[in-house]
Amino acid sequence: MTTRGFVRLATLALLTGSLAAYAQGPMRSDGPPPFRGGEMGGGFHHGPGGMWWKNPEIATKLGLTADQQKRMEDIFLQSKVQLIHIKAELEEQELMLEPLMNANPPDSAKALAQIGKIADTRAELEKANAKMLFGIRGVLTAAQWTTLHEMEHNRFGGRGFGGRGEMGGSSMRGRGGQLGSKGQGTTGQPQGTPEIE
Repeated sequence: MTTRGFVRLATLALLTGSLAAYAQGPMRSDGPPPFRGGEMGGGFHHGPGGMWWKNPEIATKLGLTADQQKRMEDIFLQSKVQLIHIKAELEEQELMLEPLMNANPPDSAKALAQIGKIADTRAELEKANAKMLFGIRGVLTAAQWTTLHEMEHNRFGGRGFGGRGEMGGSSMRGRGGQLGSKGQGTTGQPQGTPEIE
């Protein structure tokens, strides 16, 4: 295979993965469940605007105070604004890649540089999401966090919020693993982020 052919194949693979991740729509406007990755269906995101900490049943079981609920809501809303801006930047970067890929012949150097910008923006989105999740988790006491884990296990039989393992494939983690033990995922968009439509 020629170098040019390899570059085209690699670029196509990157784009296919990007489009597949984008098409899955992992970000939702109803907000994230607690520390859960995946596509954010189901789980403990019941409550006004998806803010699970406002669900009376969950708040009571965890013993959340009004102050904790307010702090989590503030973190969520502030983070959502930042995530909206980064998501818009990501979409803009992806849009700028289209004409580079459709050119005949394509300028592989420009296309790869643009793919690098997309990867950097996606990483920024992942970091912003993790910061939000750590912020929300930091409001909980150790006992509340343990209770939340137990609730998740009891409700989903150990499959997690999304049915892919502990906490829906994510317990303060991106695709691929747990932060602090298995590493952050590296594909697609951040897990547990609100969808920005």
